[in-house]
This record gives sequence, C-alpha cells and structure tokens, in this order.
Amino acid sequence: MLAAAMELTKYPWNEAYGLKGTARSRSCGSAIEICLSLDVDGNVSAIGLKPHACAVGQAAASIFAQGVVGLNRDQLRNARQSLATWLADGGFTPDWPGMALLEPAQKYPARHSAILLAWDAALDALSK
Repeated sequence: MLAAAMELTKYPWNEAYGLKGTARSRSCGSAIEICLSLDVDGNVSAIGLKPHACAVGQAAASIFAQGVVGLNRDQLRNARQSLATWLADGGFTPDWPGMALLEPAQKYPARHSAILLAWDAALDALSK
C-alpha cells in the first residue's frame, strides 16, 4: 500500500485544471483535494491531487487516479456506488484497475471513508 501511495507524485496539483473538489473523512479526518480537466465530451482528461490522508486513503487515491482518465460523471458515480457496496457488503471486487490492493482494508470499516475520498472529491468537483 505504501508503494501505491508513493505513486501520487505522478498526479501533481495543476491550477489550470478547471474543476476542483474536496472530500474529508468524518471518521479519521483524512482529506483529499482534487483538480480535474475534462475533454470536449465531458470525460476526465487529467487529474491532480493534494492528499492529506492516511496510507490507506493515499493508496486508494492513487488507484483512483490510475483509472479515472476517460470516465465521465455518471461512470464515476456508478464506480463509487460499486465501491461503497463492496466495502459494506463484500462480494465481487469492483471493476477498477488496482482495486485488489485494497481488499485487506475492506475488513476495517473505520478505513472505508478514507478509501472513498478520491471518488467523493471527484464527484464534488464534477458537481460544480
């Protein structure tokens, strides 16, 4: 997980990206700031992150960043819902690159909101 968290350096903050959002975990205080750029079709074309999160939240943000380019708001909303359902109920791992890395954290409900931070911050950005 620490290696995934270190991958966040590939996604620096860029003020030029037009959409910005934030999310904070009420359970642990972790937070993520996100900036997104969209293509003409409304799909994410670039991402920047400012993580203020635990290793689990940072690893999840890295996994998010690796799979978000090319997706639109509805696809992100559906992915977030699949992730939340998986965290709460188990079952099939969501179809997102690298998600298997987070399987050990599924057993720790106190970490679930940190895992969802990047998805929540992106949806916040896309709602503005």
